[in-house]
Amino acid sequence: MAPSLIPTPDGVMHAAANAFDLLVKGGVADLRRTPARVIDEAPQGTLLQYLAGEERTRHLPVLLVPPLAAPTSCFDLRRGCSMAEHLLGLGHPTYLVEYGTIGFSDRELGLEHWVQDVLPRAIERTSADAGGKPVQIVGWCLGGIMSLLALAARPDLPVNSIAVVASPFDFAELRIFAPIRQMANVTNGLFATLAYRAMGGAPAPLVKRAFQLSSLDKYLTKPLAVGLNLHDRDFLAQIEAVDHFTNNMTAYPGRTMGQLYHRFFRVNDLADGRLELGDHDIDLADVRVPVLAVAGKDDVLAPQKAVHHVGSLLTGAPEVQLKSGPGGHLGVLTGRAAVGSTWRWIDEFFARHEAGDARPGASRRRRATAA
Repeated sequence: MAPSLIPTPDGVMHAAANAFDLLVKGGVADLRRTPARVIDEAPQGTLLQYLAGEERTRHLPVLLVPPLAAPTSCFDLRRGCSMAEHLLGLGHPTYLVEYGTIGFSDRELGLEHWVQDVLPRAIERTSADAGGKPVQIVGWCLGGIMSLLALAARPDLPVNSIAVVASPFDFAELRIFAPIRQMANVTNGLFATLAYRAMGGAPAPLVKRAFQLSSLDKYLTKPLAVGLNLHDRDFLAQIEAVDHFTNNMTAYPGRTMGQLYHRFFRVNDLADGRLELGDHDIDLADVRVPVLAVAGKDDVLAPQKAVHHVGSLLTGAPEVQLKSGPGGHLGVLTGRAAVGSTWRWIDEFFARHEAGDARPGASRRRRATAA
């Protein structure tokens, strides 16, 4: 519902209090991170465990996998709107893989470093720390892509099920990049190649601007939205938390940037589910665990068709469930509506497969798309 242009007395008082906190105290969002401890350290792959207020381990462990270049606060955006906090509250031992700062010296690192080394190690260490239990994975954006590639390359990994959120698998559906793709095809990708090689990758300021441009309309109208919703403290807190997230983007390594640019964006190499990575020929048909894929209805970086394309690639998975929820690229993961959509679907999906419910008689390849 759109905010009323005629303020109520209560609305005026709330707006005044919020304006004071924004201007004088520096903000209204509680940006404190959920406490965590280091479980394992590896190059560009530190494993953390979030600490619960009390020991509750009723469920299987969950490993949160962010994309490269994005701050890990995507899973812990702010108090009251944190997936990590939510999972801990349900009794999941909750873990996070963190890549650390990427510098010019890391320019030779390719996707295979994370797919073949970092993520398999994080999965195995998570399982070991949780007493040998199989792991449930939540991967956002490229984190979801890398997680599925890791499972396809290593079907023996101790994984129970996986949920991928806003992870595109058909890059031809990313219309926002169509002009760049056309220009690259004319020049054979020369100019962009020279640029990212000279910079050693995609530097953090460039990644930040690209993320802002993906929701340019919201970025430009933010002052108006803040003015119209000055009485709504939770709305203001969410905007503040998203700004904090965006301001802390990191860099892509050069070789990884080259793989994403040439093989994903230009050639759409992932669309058939097969990818040659390092010394591995990876086929997503080799994924052997249930998969949930959630798309954002307003996501221009990973449109619904691009995300749900994975359903046709996971022919070896016992179940593939496709959903579409409210929000854009970040919003579908951790927006204010995510608790009643994406988080609920993940909770239900994990709970059912944790209980070993194979649903006899149900369709093996269900694709349930949310309204």
